[in-house]
Amino acid sequence: MELEFTILDWSILLGYILIIAVAGMWSSRSKLENASDYFLAGQRVPMWLVAISVLSATQSAATFLGAPDYGYRGDYTYLTSYLGCLVAAFIVAKVLMPRFYAVNASTVYELLRHRYSASAMRAAGGMYLVGRLFASGARLYLASIAVSMIVFLDIEPQDIVLSSLILVVFGLAFTFIGGLRAVIWSDLVQVVIYVGAAIAVLIFLLNLIPLSMGEIVTALSSTPSGEDKLRLFDLSLDFSAPFTLLSIVTGFALLNVGNFGLDQDTTQRLLSCRNHGEGSRALYVSVFVAVPVVFIFISIGSLLYIFYDRPDLMMRVGSGVSGEFNGEKITIFMHFILSQIPPGLRGFVTVGVIAAAAVNSGLISMSSVLIQDFYRPWMEARQQMKPEAHYVRAGQFSMLLLGGLLFGMSIVCYYWQQYSDAPLLEFVLGVMTFAYAGLLGVYFAAVFTRRGSSASVMAALVTGFLAIVLQQDYIVDMLGLPAAWKSLAFPWQLLIGIAVSFLTCISVRTQPGAGLSDLHAGGVSGVK
Repeated sequence: MELEFTILDWSILLGYILIIAVAGMWSSRSKLENASDYFLAGQRVPMWLVAISVLSATQSAATFLGAPDYGYRGDYTYLTSYLGCLVAAFIVAKVLMPRFYAVNASTVYELLRHRYSASAMRAAGGMYLVGRLFASGARLYLASIAVSMIVFLDIEPQDIVLSSLILVVFGLAFTFIGGLRAVIWSDLVQVVIYVGAAIAVLIFLLNLIPLSMGEIVTALSSTPSGEDKLRLFDLSLDFSAPFTLLSIVTGFALLNVGNFGLDQDTTQRLLSCRNHGEGSRALYVSVFVAVPVVFIFISIGSLLYIFYDRPDLMMRVGSGVSGEFNGEKITIFMHFILSQIPPGLRGFVTVGVIAAAAVNSGLISMSSVLIQDFYRPWMEARQQMKPEAHYVRAGQFSMLLLGGLLFGMSIVCYYWQQYSDAPLLEFVLGVMTFAYAGLLGVYFAAVFTRRGSSASVMAALVTGFLAIVLQQDYIVDMLGLPAAWKSLAFPWQLLIGIAVSFLTCISVRTQPGAGLSDLHAGGVSGVK
């Protein structure tokens, strides 16, 4: 039974829009005098607020919908992946953040301009734009499916397209005027809302299940199939499993080095702090705060397992869950939202999905790279000195273009995910590897070796990207490659891509006197 979206639900949705609008206008009350104000909020954002904003950037509709699905089908090993996040945060804080602040970077790719050349910087920025288009498009696709099912009660193509368009318009409306400052303050509102929605669903579920907490723990730790759904550590050497302890401290940790330190969507927030020390602390705080948030979402999935798959404990006959919606497979959490959540809470959860799926951060980060790494250098090379207000307007215009591209990519992801049949969480995390493989290989070469050139950087970015492409199901099938290639989990695919990119980048020796290999918090030292 699908529950109708009521007037109360629509009122809650309207209230969310008004709250976000007020937050955006309030944060934009001060005049934006230059591009730094627009893209880095003038580097005057409090550490605690940056931490919350980073949390918002690293969580998404994949967490909101995918983590419950993972908890329902599996266990708590995804929670253990935050060991990899902590390792990544340490590497970024100690190795990359001081270097970014040393060169007064407004985008993370400016480091390559100092190490190699402006063309290397632009190549990395271009790879980021491609990768962020993929990743944000995937997140937008997942959210549009959810919004279409909740609001329109169907997944007809036209309603999915309309839902995707609505989410893009939301992102543009609350980013266009206020820049990063508006994004960061709206992030605070969104985190409160989607975490609040998750807690409300968790409490609602606990009230539906006629068991004590001790009985719930026992039911999860010892299932009829012998599975321990409370397992935290997967110590196996299964290379098809994405969250084994080995994959977490290797490929997954490196994935998050890319996410925290080389993805402008996240790093832009860290660069809005007063100094690299505050940026580093904000990163650590965001990782620690994320653990209980993800625990809540996985716990929802665990309770859904009891609710649907243990009718003996629920005192009823049969599970009554089809896992389909109009013939399409959906997550168990979406099934629960559509069939069980009452009016009011249903609207609150819908708002939570929209908040988790916000694309405003992706828009502002892509815009900053497009303007600061491409457009501004191009204008200055032509000796066209423009006032800072010109680059603010250019950033606003570029976001309109980027919003259209994200909208198109979300449609592409619909067919992509259907072909791969990957779980939501793994699909979105896997999409992130396309850009990260090349970027991580290049930055490892730039920071830890004296080798590489502008040409080898460009080649490394391409080969890293292609290494991931060649491991995708549809490419393996199309080229008739070994079927075993499709069984590797995304952390191992990423490791292969990084290795290919790194070896490509260091295949050329850096010309004597060119570039920098060591950037310190207090200055820069050249290396021949």
